[in-house]
Amino acid sequence: MSPAEVRLWCELRRRRQGLRFRRQQPVGPFVLDFYCHALRLAVEVDGSRHWLGETPLRDIERDAWLEQQGIRVLRLPARLVLQDLDGAIRTITGAAQSRSAGPTP
Repeated sequence: MSPAEVRLWCELRRRRQGLRFRRQQPVGPFVLDFYCHALRLAVEVDGSRHWLGETPLRDIERDAWLEQQGIRVLRLPARLVLQDLDGAIRTITGAAQSRSAGPTP
């Protein structure tokens, strides 16, 4: 795991807030950085390599496949996790709350 992933994992374990994440969770042909099975929410921590070469296209295709499986993907820049961990946790918590609320009629 990258330094940003380690830092986020420690916080996710400490601040559970009713959420249970697994790290390095295999789903189909992919391994998700963090995954909350109950909410079908994946959290990916993207370092600078995610903006280079073919990686952005692969990420789009990967996210589309996961969405087809009913899994929402939340991508956080590693920079955010390292510089504003509380903000990253708030973003994850907000995504989890909207996911648990389900679709609005």
